[in-house]
Amino acid sequence: MVIDMAEVTKYKHNHYVPEWYQKRFMAPGQKAYHYLNLKPEVVTNNGHRYTRRDLELWWPRRCFAEDDLYTTKWGTSENTDIEQFFFGAIDRKGKPAVEFFDGFQHPSADEAAFLDLVRYMSVQKLRTPKGLGWLGQISRSNDRNLDLIFLQDLQDLFCAIWTECVWQIADATQSSVKFIISDHPVTVYNRACFPQSAFCKGFNDPDIRFVASQTYFPLSLDKVLILTNLSWIRNPYQKETALRPNDNFFRAAIFNYTDIQIFRSLSEIEVLQINSITKRRAFRYVAGAEKDWLYPERYLRSDHWRHLGKGYLLMPEPRGIYMGGEVYIGYKDGSSAAFSEYGHRPWQDGYKDEQRTRMEARSLERFKAEFAQMQGPAWRGSSHKFGRSGPYIDPAQFHQHDLTEAKAYRAADRKRRR
Repeated sequence: MVIDMAEVTKYKHNHYVPEWYQKRFMAPGQKAYHYLNLKPEVVTNNGHRYTRRDLELWWPRRCFAEDDLYTTKWGTSENTDIEQFFFGAIDRKGKPAVEFFDGFQHPSADEAAFLDLVRYMSVQKLRTPKGLGWLGQISRSNDRNLDLIFLQDLQDLFCAIWTECVWQIADATQSSVKFIISDHPVTVYNRACFPQSAFCKGFNDPDIRFVASQTYFPLSLDKVLILTNLSWIRNPYQKETALRPNDNFFRAAIFNYTDIQIFRSLSEIEVLQINSITKRRAFRYVAGAEKDWLYPERYLRSDHWRHLGKGYLLMPEPRGIYMGGEVYIGYKDGSSAAFSEYGHRPWQDGYKDEQRTRMEARSLERFKAEFAQMQGPAWRGSSHKFGRSGPYIDPAQFHQHDLTEAKAYRAADRKRRR
């Protein structure tokens, strides 16, 4: 067999953030964008030490790429099949899926787009230098070849947990500042896991199964997908690093398109705060259409990790969340299946947990009232449940009820502290 070395070379320059995705964060007609190195190299030349320039104006072909990142090497033989066939297929399906959700409106539904997006995001989280470093840590292989094989086996690692999250697609159209991206664009934020904590050091991200861990993924300059554990919305008063119910990665899960929240319009401050998280959770590089967007810290009074958005920056609208959520499925052959809102099957512990249900019902009602007081009558995003269309605003009497409830909760807290 004759090996075409030109074809092999073509797949040796590996983009861990695909070019097509990068271009979604460039202004119309823009050919290059601003690329910031957070860890510029220190170079010694003729006895002189200097630090390379940290900011460049580069085109996507040169950004978020590394030679031979996905090339497997066995002795003197090199193979680029993983880049060509595995990542190539993931990217080809991921591109239209990202486009679909970027323009998502109710009552749209596309099963293939959903499946392709969650797998694309799962692989994207694993394929970056940071993700591969994390894989190396947990596999303890010290062998990039084995890590790449491990990655393919774990390509759906995060899919079940994300499927059961509350999805919100937020919009930055009204902000003059737009989203930036990083070299690890599937970002995990947990307000209790500050960047210098053990949960975030080196290659680590907070575990997405922690109740307060929220995953976000910018879809374009103006749109971002935010995934939040249902257990966190129902009870944001619990310990942030507690595990969500049914924390098993490898299982089936059910997704409901009507639960997707849209109609959240982000303010400029909120976009700056999200960009600040993106930058602080990056491994080495961030990029943006405008240079100033790469320095959100210059425009924020505070970037205190725990207090961003008063602690609820990425929180979807709790007033659209309800208790219950069991799903029953009937098949043509007469068989059926059932799932709890946390993915439990009827024979598993946790499928019916009356104590958890009572606790979540109480905390959710409290949170709805306190969130209404903080947010006002206009909802911060709404789903298509019960055929509701948005943007949604609570009627005056409903909002007044929430304010009265919030006042009662505060009074009860003061009484308990006495």
